[in-house]
Amino acid sequence: MSTMDARPGEKVRDVRVTRDLLTVDLLDGRTISVPLAWYPRLLKATATQRANWKVCGGGFGIHWPDVDEDLSVEGLLRGAPASRRNVATT
Repeated sequence: MSTMDARPGEKVRDVRVTRDLLTVDLLDGRTISVPLAWYPRLLKATATQRANWKVCGGGFGIHWPDVDEDLSVEGLLRGAPASRRNVATT
């Protein structure tokens, strides 16, 4: 499924990030929760950086400008962790 095939209810309503978990609420009432360890940039980020997120991609994505991380609802629904090659090793 591409963003063009996404359903309107799959748009991001809210995002919460804890020390261990990324939780995304969708407009259709579903909640997606995934281990934060899947996204090393977010895992290494401070609580303030994690809290600074914006909806992007027409509502089907999430962007964290402070850590340059972008996630799509499509990827979250597929259970796709971040690509290892896209993670800076600092």
